[in-house]
Amino acid sequence: QVQLVESGGGLVQAGGSLRLSCAASGRTFNSWFRQAPGKEREFVAAIRWSGSMTYYADSVKGRFTISRDNAKNMVYLQMNSLKPEDTAVYYCAARWDYISTYYYTKNYKYWGQGTQVTVSS
Repeated sequence: QVQLVESGGGLVQAGGSLRLSCAASGRTFNSWFRQAPGKEREFVAAIRWSGSMTYYADSVKGRFTISRDNAKNMVYLQMNSLKPEDTAVYYCAARWDYISTYYYTKNYKYWGQGTQVTVSS
């Protein structure tokens, strides 16, 4: 029903920037999660369909910006001032409606395939 395809990952140096894109079908609430090797998948950012409300993990607040362009069915994650600890596979996720516990992976029904982000020191 809902298909998600991430792109834009790559290798960047610490302090650099990268913008991830998610082709997201449907009128959905979307989030970005990331998973580093050997660690649990963790919440990064979320955005309502209207784009008027955004939410961030403390670890990325002030550095990352989530946005969307519904005319293009796209969700973005602008990542600035990247750090080596940001290295992970980044996933776009979606659900049909807003939930206050948007930071739990189990609350999402739809997931993209992930895109690798590697930040070198």
